[in-house]
Amino acid sequence: MSNFNQQRSRYGTYSTQWDYVQDRFGEKDLLPFSISDTDFMIPDGTIDVLDQAVTRGFFGYTRWNHLDYKESISRWFQQEFACPIDPEWCVYAPSVIYSLSVCIQLLSQKGDKVVTFTPCYDAFFNCISGNERELIAFSLTNKDEQFSIDFTALEKVLATEKPAIFLLCNPHNPTGRVFTEEELTCLIALCNQYRVAIISDEIHMDVRRPGKKHLPIMTFADQIDVPVVLLSSASKTFNSPGLGGSYGIFSDETLREKFLSILKGRDGLSSIPYPALLATMDCYNNQKKWVEELNQTIDENFAELKKILADDPRIRFEIPEATYLGWINIADLPYTMDELQQVLVKQEKVAIMKGETYGKEGEHYLRFNLGAPKGKIIDGAERLMRAIRYLDGRPS
Repeated sequence: MSNFNQQRSRYGTYSTQWDYVQDRFGEKDLLPFSISDTDFMIPDGTIDVLDQAVTRGFFGYTRWNHLDYKESISRWFQQEFACPIDPEWCVYAPSVIYSLSVCIQLLSQKGDKVVTFTPCYDAFFNCISGNERELIAFSLTNKDEQFSIDFTALEKVLATEKPAIFLLCNPHNPTGRVFTEEELTCLIALCNQYRVAIISDEIHMDVRRPGKKHLPIMTFADQIDVPVVLLSSASKTFNSPGLGGSYGIFSDETLREKFLSILKGRDGLSSIPYPALLATMDCYNNQKKWVEELNQTIDENFAELKKILADDPRIRFEIPEATYLGWINIADLPYTMDELQQVLVKQEKVAIMKGETYGKEGEHYLRFNLGAPKGKIIDGAERLMRAIRYLDGRPS
């Protein structure tokens, strides 16, 4: 098992979060809590599998379309979520956002509208606009840092805007919501009624607080009368995005074949990176206990962050239901986000994402990545609090 409390340097790995923090924050050598990957090594058993592959030395074109790969995915969904998935529904793709882009092209026309809950993962904005579709942002209702869906308002949006696609992110980034059976059933009913296709990004599905149950959209496949696709990857859970690889789950054969024709024909992506294939299969087949330890570590990190932030009653923060991302409301602090970021970066040497990156609803938020050893979380939280105290002490 990996040691989740041992801090290891990621410098020199061409890490987006560490080596290139200057790209987003304008300064080098910051302690980063920004990009949505973790500071944990992949499981020891997976490292062994990759070591053996390197020793053998064969890295030619690699087939993904076989049951060893596809059944590893379907077994994980059955084991973790009691969600039956036909292995034939599973299709390799290089990334979730690539799959999202292709599915937007397949399920809508240029100029069509795409609805998603906001705030949202910032890559959604570029993916939708880059495909010449119009984003219809539907704000989650925020009551005391508990986020919910106003279904009456959502129905009005679907009825008036007539979108082609509803883009779901579940668990939700950045609020951390795990949508309930009632919520998903209501959403599906509305999409059926107004003939809106569903694309569900579920890449955060494995990182949840105790007692929170994730329901994949394919759990409701029999209820869905519109095109539907589930997009995910082992990379978020096991911190392996650098290996490449994700997958889509298409229950409809026609849509699946259209996706494959683009993947293989138009874009020439028929071969999976061999390390990604091996890592996905090993993680899903053998690393359940590692995920349990990961979740325990993240739970403890959230408890530490909550305790430190509680020293200032102006900060509103609730531990989310899922993900390793803290969504911190600083609206009651008497200075601007730019003023706070200036002190965080220049003085405290810490990089924490501005919430406005994820839409207007995040204007007064910070998104804090807790996917790291506890010592780093405490250090970063204390730097944040020092920055706030410094600003409080400035002459008015």
